[in-house]
Amino acid sequence: MKVEVKIGSIRPSGSIRATATVNLNGCFAIPNIKIIDGSKGLLVAMPSCKTDDGEYKDVCFPVTAVFRQQFDDAVINAYQQAMNMNQSQAPTQGDSPFEEPEQADRMQMGSM
Repeated sequence: MKVEVKIGSIRPSGSIRATATVNLNGCFAIPNIKIIDGSKGLLVAMPSCKTDDGEYKDVCFPVTAVFRQQFDDAVINAYQQAMNMNQSQAPTQGDSPFEEPEQADRMQMGSM
């Protein structure tokens, strides 16, 4: 399975560190995935909706544990790559504060 990850907004503080969109085999897109900084490290939260009783349910999710691991690894690796790119592209002394660094549009992770 080809898993392509595009990291959206990156937040430097708070429990939600970033959002992502995942494209599976170029055929199926999953938006609104959250990368959360939890007590045991980074975790991936699937898009969810609130039920009538106030509980949140995932709208979609990996069916097998093996694919869940591949999916989570791809999202977290893309997030870490985006963070590394942001850090390496931070303005240095003498750089114009008005120039924005170019960013990769898509972080692409391997296939299964």
